[in-house]
Amino acid sequence: MNGNATFRHDNAALLAVTSVQAPRVLSSAEFDERLAPSLKRLRLSKKLLERVSGVMERRWWSDGTSFDDAAVEAGGKAMAEAGVEPGQIGLLINTSVTRRNLEPSVASKIHNDLGLPSSAMNFDITNACLGFVNGMTLAANMIDSGQIKYALVVAGEDAQPTQETTFARLNAEDSTREDYLNQFATLTLGSGAAAAVIGPADAHPGAHRIVGGVSRAGTEHHELCVGGLNGMYTDTKGLLDNGLELVVSAWDEAHQSGWNWKSMDRYVTHQVSNSYTNAIIKAVDLVRDRVPITFPKWGNVGPASLPMTLAQESKTLKPGDRVLCMGVGSGLNTAMMELAW
Repeated sequence: MNGNATFRHDNAALLAVTSVQAPRVLSSAEFDERLAPSLKRLRLSKKLLERVSGVMERRWWSDGTSFDDAAVEAGGKAMAEAGVEPGQIGLLINTSVTRRNLEPSVASKIHNDLGLPSSAMNFDITNACLGFVNGMTLAANMIDSGQIKYALVVAGEDAQPTQETTFARLNAEDSTREDYLNQFATLTLGSGAAAAVIGPADAHPGAHRIVGGVSRAGTEHHELCVGGLNGMYTDTKGLLDNGLELVVSAWDEAHQSGWNWKSMDRYVTHQVSNSYTNAIIKAVDLVRDRVPITFPKWGNVGPASLPMTLAQESKTLKPGDRVLCMGVGSGLNTAMMELAW
């Protein structure tokens, strides 16, 4: 299947990718203590969270720091690293799942706080954990078309409010084992922020080319993971099984369309859990030691997860390396994007 969901870029490059880690570290053991009343009543193991997910820690922001403040910090770092001034930015895309209100966009505050020009378009793209990759694709397309020269893509996530609400709900006297399982994925979330600057490859010979990729949808599964301001409810097995099927299908179709991703130097995946990572590695036969793992220390940081992992890996990547970004988001949607480092 070729067309709009299989794409190649002509002149787009990743100039910088940065992250900001939230400072408060909370272990899964601490979460177990917060849930001790319900775990005891429901006869569930205190170590179930860490054993099943592989998440040992996740992070929260300090009091007084908001998720959009963190996105501003990440964006400022990315522009400084890229050597791009705020006045040169033609597009700002915020991809955060976290938001405090329905309107205006989160992007509007970030645009203002970064001092971006009035000429810079700014808006949100929300597509669950896939949003950041979608934002990079849109930015690359607009650069290829000549509509803009530089774009800034950001994401800032705050897991604390949702997790605090989940603690209260699960500790209620009428909570059930089914409630715990349905909200289990909420307990694996983490806070963090990331940003990337995209620009024209011909003006930055040493930058990292955005080669292209594929995107596929399995929206018949849009009810498997539903999140809101009051919590997130997940059919964990259904999400894994159907997400895996979608990824394998997209992978196979990409290779039928001429891509060759079987021997990449690095596979940067969206970070969820042990079972998800192991299943992806096995399903498409990835080289395990080329798949960096960050979820044990950060948890699932939503759309910021993949770029945070890429920012970490950027310190060890060298010119000529081939990198494949692989993401899946509730909906279900998947995307794979090749970078030439």
